[in-house]
Amino acid sequence: MEVQFTTAGALIGLVIAIVLIIKKVQPSYSLILGALIGGLIGGGGLAGTVSTMVSGAGSMMSSVLRILTSGILAGALIKTGSAEKIAETIVEKLGEKRAVAAIAIATMIICAVGVFIDISVITVAPIALAIGKRANLSKSGILIAMIGGGKAGNIISPNPNTIAVSEAFSQDLTAVMMRNIVPALCALVVAILLASLLSGKKGDAISASDLETSGSRDLPGFLPAVLGPVVVIIMLALRPIAGIAIDPLIALPVGGFISMIATGRIRNCIEYMEFGLSKVVGVSILLIGTGTIAGIIKASQLQTDVTALLEAMNMPAFVLAPLAGVLMAAATASTTAGATVAGQTFAPALMANGVSGLAAAAMIHAGATVLDSLPHGSFFHATGGAVNLSIGDRMKLIPFEAVIGLTSTLVSVILYLVLH
Repeated sequence: MEVQFTTAGALIGLVIAIVLIIKKVQPSYSLILGALIGGLIGGGGLAGTVSTMVSGAGSMMSSVLRILTSGILAGALIKTGSAEKIAETIVEKLGEKRAVAAIAIATMIICAVGVFIDISVITVAPIALAIGKRANLSKSGILIAMIGGGKAGNIISPNPNTIAVSEAFSQDLTAVMMRNIVPALCALVVAILLASLLSGKKGDAISASDLETSGSRDLPGFLPAVLGPVVVIIMLALRPIAGIAIDPLIALPVGGFISMIATGRIRNCIEYMEFGLSKVVGVSILLIGTGTIAGIIKASQLQTDVTALLEAMNMPAFVLAPLAGVLMAAATASTTAGATVAGQTFAPALMANGVSGLAAAAMIHAGATVLDSLPHGSFFHATGGAVNLSIGDRMKLIPFEAVIGLTSTLVSVILYLVLH
């Protein structure tokens, strides 16, 4: 007999996890403890709660495996200098007059080819700071350009969040990525417009000390730099184009090794693989913790109660998808954790109400980029630190980030209504 938890218990557990995360307790432990307390309060008993937590964490294993292997691609792109070369080439080709657009597009592409969004921003930041200094742009302007471009690239990438949401709805990864191309492009345009407005902000100029971390590197040529990501895109695209299914578990590491070979760095493969693993192990552990709270929420009455509430308010069932993405990402301050919890919790209810799995996955994924950069998450601090922005100034950018994420979410919803 399956254990059933109350909605109140599940929500209390989630709130406890949020409070602990805000108090700087390690996020995975916060989620696990929140799940345990929520399950007990929700009436599952100790044995039933632990069993549900373990089951929830177990449901994350396929995503975790794919994310672990994606570290090979991420490590290769970063350590070979390929990511930096791609960004540098885009900025050079578009020139200083289009500096804001160049910075946003560069970050979007770096993120879209499989580099995590925070690493994408950190990778592009030295180049963005250098060109921003020459073009007299503010740090706030270039950071919004990078974050906005990263958010756009994130919803069309083979990154952990995309993998997690596609797994939750049993959808092909490539199909989920392709579904949000138009929302991503719309978000990119809004990001460029907002960054342009902020680029002339007074008292936020780039100083010489901000450029100390940027230095010359022995970067590969552009073609070797893009070869690995191109191979990954082709391999993942074979399923919808030719009916040949190549799992991301295979495609992502193959792209990483090809990147190492093309750039002449294959002899450093062990070092690069270890570096890549160090970049994905954190999000993998976070997903396991996320799985425990997702298991409790999924086994609770929450999805039934929320669906009933929407019906009482005469709101269509599909609204649940973007709303769940927004709220869960805000709660966890993480695109990956938010999309995972939302997908795992509400997938049955959404599909039972006639919303296609692909559309629901896309809407949740886009919604998870609206409030994912709140201060109780690491993304907020990592991106602010990348351009030496104060906490106060970094806080002021949250509404702009929310507008960018909301743009892709609204467009994703409109696409559902048009294609439904």
